Amino acid sequence: MVSKPLKGEKIAVVVENKFIPEEIEAYRCGFALYGAQVDLISRIWYGDYKPGSKYWKSPVFYSDVDSTDQQPWQSPESIVVPDENDVSRINLDDYTAVIMSANYVSVRLRYPDDPDISDPRSLVQSAPMVRFFAEAMKRNTLIKGALCHGLWILTPNPELLNGRRVTCHTVVMADILNCGANVVFTESGDGRKVPAKVVTDHDLVTGFSKHEVLPFIEAVALSIVSMRRK
Repeated sequence: MVSKPLKGEKIAVVVENKFIPEEIEAYRCGFALYGAQVDLISRIWYGDYKPGSKYWKSPVFYSDVDSTDQQPWQSPESIVVPDENDVSRINLDDYTAVIMSANYVSVRLRYPDDPDISDPRSLVQSAPMVRFFAEAMKRNTLIKGALCHGLWILTPNPELLNGRRVTCHTVVMADILNCGANVVFTESGDGRKVPAKVVTDHDLVTGFSKHEVLPFIEAVALSIVSMRRK
């Protein structure tokens, strides 16, 4: 790719344990072709457990092993997130897009900070990454992306999905429908109705599964370019 339409832009990709290695590599390579920088971020500080603590170790996240794609005994892959890339240190103003990666990353990051909160709704909304994505959703000029299971990060705040046009994996679709979202279906080659592969709804880009990561990346890039022109 000769043109670098996203040169100088930064994209935050949220990771945790159970990530899909080929998806993360696609983000690193795919967005680099567009000229953008990818930063891997997560929730890696827990209370006093952070740089400076005598117990601190830079976090290592391990991938999932999918028995349908790989040999079940294959070892998981790992990635290291820089110490300073904790969600509490991330400034949304530094980024043009924030992506919640696929698989069980989003559900793991719904773990709340304060288990003593007595109100259930407040408890589930208190998780740092849940609050981070809720703030991101308020910014219409910031592109948000969620692949496969990624929309799970928004379900503690159902109003953020209400009325939005999206796609997602079928295993999380009930949760997304319960938030009032409109899951987009399309016709397959044999005339059946199936969930759309990739859907762009203004500042929100969603993809059905890891297999759609390349068109998902393209849709995010096009959304950034379109947003720049407004």
